[in-house]
Amino acid sequence: MSVNPLYHQTSAKLEEELGWIRRAQKDPEKFGPLYEKYHEQIFRYVYQRMDDQDLAFDVTSQVFMKALKNIKKFEYRGVPLSSWLYRIAKSELYQAFRDRKAIRTVNLETLNLTEMVEEMDEEQNELNRKKLFEVLKKLNENDLQLIEMRFFEKRAFKEIGEILELTENNAKVKCFRALEKLKKHFI
Repeated sequence: MSVNPLYHQTSAKLEEELGWIRRAQKDPEKFGPLYEKYHEQIFRYVYQRMDDQDLAFDVTSQVFMKALKNIKKFEYRGVPLSSWLYRIAKSELYQAFRDRKAIRTVNLETLNLTEMVEEMDEEQNELNRKKLFEVLKKLNENDLQLIEMRFFEKRAFKEIGEILELTENNAKVKCFRALEKLKKHFI
């Protein structure tokens, strides 16, 4: 599986980001570079899970308001700040689903399914795409989220673990199990 450079960073970039975080922790007005770096990613994460663009913008705004309010509590763990932001986004999404009766969706138009279908040892064609879309609807929320982060967003297991507050190994195991469930439905 190729690595998506949008989500993976060099140690130099992580060090630069850590500097931004420390400045923002001392002075919240210095949060701007972090917002600029991650706003689009977080918005896409939210929007891929709901079909209401206005609501996705609202949820994304809530994510960054909470992040700004709580930046002093953030503890660096060797992964990008995005892991923390995605945990906040996940929480805000669930809240939006509860409060506003938003509908959970998977926006397949923006996703590359080729790799996922190949991983399942199936030939890529339109019939498989349609079948995959139907099968994804059958997964529970946790399994669907694991599949999305690993295959659609191309996240490393370490980052998935950080987002979901799991160990890296547990993230691998859970992703494998989710993929196995998907395969069973797909056959």
